[in-house]
Amino acid sequence: MVSNSVDISDILFGRNEPMPRTFAYVRVSTTGQTTENQIQEIKAAGFHVEPRRIVTETVSGSTAIAQRRGFSKLVDRLESGDILIVTKLDRLGRDAIDVSTTVKALSEMGVKVYCLALGGADLTSSSGTMTMQVLNAVAQFERDLLIERTQSGLRRAKFEGKTLGRPSILSDEQKQDVRKDIANGLSVSAIARKFGTSRQTIMRVREDGSRSVRS
Repeated sequence: MVSNSVDISDILFGRNEPMPRTFAYVRVSTTGQTTENQIQEIKAAGFHVEPRRIVTETVSGSTAIAQRRGFSKLVDRLESGDILIVTKLDRLGRDAIDVSTTVKALSEMGVKVYCLALGGADLTSSSGTMTMQVLNAVAQFERDLLIERTQSGLRRAKFEGKTLGRPSILSDEQKQDVRKDIANGLSVSAIARKFGTSRQTIMRVREDGSRSVRS
């Protein structure tokens, strides 16, 4: 009896062609999460991936791809002609630049990369490359907009006379006492213990006092 099920690999490469190896990389951020939904999504898309070629990893999405040990081990197994399936772009990096770098490296290895969130597009193809360029442009626009808003906010705060940076740990009166203790020869460590703060805080007060004297 012949099965009626169709593997998408048969459509992409033909039954008479040597079947490429298909891998899947699935990631979750915490140990309380499961990768099962991602695996089922890949199967539902028509990709057949042998269990031994499904690489799972628990790591934060903010972690650069180069620091994801599971993915690094997967790359060591990949060869030219292989296929890598991911459900979302963030499986390939922490941001657009990281993803682009990953896709480029895999493309140079001869590995095809399919992302289900983009309609199963091969990111190493001409259309996939165009898609990545658009995404990179959008990401750069968002970064530039964030920088512009941040700088505008800083300028406004400065114009309004607001103090920028972290609030001071010591009050003005305490700072005066710190300077007196320094003048009386107390060590930085002793003063820090006295005021229940760090040596770095005391040294900043000392440096601020020195700058005031010089000016």
